[in-house]
Amino acid sequence: MTYLLDANVFIQAKNLHYGLDFCPAFWNWLVEKNAAGQLFSIDKVADEIAAGADELTDWMRQQNDGLFRKTDPQIAAQFGKVSTWVMGQSYEPAAIHTFLQVADFYLIAHALAEGHVVVTHEVPANSTKRIKIPNVCAGLSLRFMTPYEMLRRERARFVLGGV
Repeated sequence: MTYLLDANVFIQAKNLHYGLDFCPAFWNWLVEKNAAGQLFSIDKVADEIAAGADELTDWMRQQNDGLFRKTDPQIAAQFGKVSTWVMGQSYEPAAIHTFLQVADFYLIAHALAEGHVVVTHEVPANSTKRIKIPNVCAGLSLRFMTPYEMLRRERARFVLGGV
């Protein structure tokens, strides 16, 4: 199973439970799982992280290009499937326009093209004003989960003192 991480996974980790200054094991785990071919994100997520211009941006820039994948023609071939599904729902035009411009649209296309599990903090919602990743994943039969589900499934352990 390979995981594709949404921007909010990185941003909330930095801001809350896995600060770069006090929980480096989380960040090392991400790098190790990426090196093993089990975890990725995308260039559009990297762009969102870069907009923060903080220590997370610095960490992101230190990573090799393998963590944040580029959008190639194989991925672009999935854009039609994602946009067709979104436009076939009852979302407001402004929500559709916004969704088609942000990283979420690209993230889902990557997951469709490469069979990744989408990892996000977002939860499904019945709003017509904002399109949520879990709703689109469910509509396109893509698997999704929270970062905590991913960490448990992978049996991640961040232990002090080598215990």
